[in-house]
Amino acid sequence: MPNIKSAKKRVKIIEKKTLRNNMIKSAYKTAIKSFEQAIESGNIDEAKTLFSIATKKIDQACTKGVLVKNTAARKKSSLSKKLNAAMA
Repeated sequence: MPNIKSAKKRVKIIEKKTLRNNMIKSAYKTAIKSFEQAIESGNIDEAKTLFSIATKKIDQACTKGVLVKNTAARKKSSLSKKLNAAMA
């Protein structure tokens, strides 16, 4: 446990940031899972809308610093490959 006042403040700030990051991470992972479930069930129309939602969530996570830019690009690319394969 920190004894110095500034260290105590940093602990509080880190807890808030961790909660925010976990919330953002959970949102984009949930969006990806729902997209993949739509692909597996063969519902292409729903998958298209969920693809746009998932890419938006991934971009938001990248903007907030939860994901690195290249990681976000890789995730979006793999989702688009799955969508294109399902449509073909």
